[in-house]
Amino acid sequence: MNSPDAPDDAPYTTRIPADISRPDRLLGPFTARQTVILATAAAAFYGGWWVARAFMTPLTYAALVIPLAGAVAALALGQREGIGLDRFLAAALTHVRTPKRRVDAAEGVPPLPAVTPSRWARAAGPPPAAMCMPYHGITQDGVLDLGAEGLAAVARCSSVNFELRSGIEQQGLTAAFARWLNSLTGPTQLLVRCHRINLTPLVDGLQHNAAALPHPALEQAARAHADFLADLATGENLLSRQIVLVAREESPPHGVRRGAGEGRVLQRLDEAARALAPAEITVTPLGATDSGRLLSAACNPDASTLPTCGSEGDRP
Repeated sequence: MNSPDAPDDAPYTTRIPADISRPDRLLGPFTARQTVILATAAAAFYGGWWVARAFMTPLTYAALVIPLAGAVAALALGQREGIGLDRFLAAALTHVRTPKRRVDAAEGVPPLPAVTPSRWARAAGPPPAAMCMPYHGITQDGVLDLGAEGLAAVARCSSVNFELRSGIEQQGLTAAFARWLNSLTGPTQLLVRCHRINLTPLVDGLQHNAAALPHPALEQAARAHADFLADLATGENLLSRQIVLVAREESPPHGVRRGAGEGRVLQRLDEAARALAPAEITVTPLGATDSGRLLSAACNPDASTLPTCGSEGDRP
């Protein structure tokens, strides 16, 4: 048996860079995106000089262009957490143009009545926009139809107590999880969500069945445990954690049967269940009923959820 300080039992750590998905470099240290931005800016500045050289000295033009060139260079070369600043700028522009208030109105949002004073209309701000969810239904196998966004299948995952394992066991779990990551053939998402737990049915069941226990001490213990759970339910911080695996499949091309995509996305959940079994992670695909409940809970996070006992991934 190895001692706690044995080299074989020491944890192995690796630094993962933030830009692990950085695109390939095309021209020197520049990627294709950076090359296009810098080349376009250089061509624009050179064309501006040819237009302005008849009435502007080179020093004056350089003084005007240098701040713009610096801004373009910062936009093309700068990044934060592996994401380029130009993508941040595009996301900011998209956010500004996106309506901030959305309502569930498939038929559209009706305008204010004509009798509404203009002062009230201005005080109310811009009208809300209809919220268009990319959800067209659930198949019998639990596959979510996202329309043009493709297909998605959901599975519930159990958790692993990683900190209490030895160094060798941690390396084995990490290696098994890494093998699953390397075997992915499509978009996959791991979602960790917290939700409130409703203990009222469990408390009522304990109180109702306590009288049927064969010994008064057992009945007393059951009622004491029910009182303990009822005391826990009075607080607002009783949360449960749920780990969900989502396998995505892109929308099939025109002319390709959509059922083939449903089979592939379900097959990827089965592959994940087999690949994560060595990491002691149990993957349970969700059917149509469970997937619908999960979507309802995600759309209404304030609603409480009944406690479940079937998955290690759902634990307070």
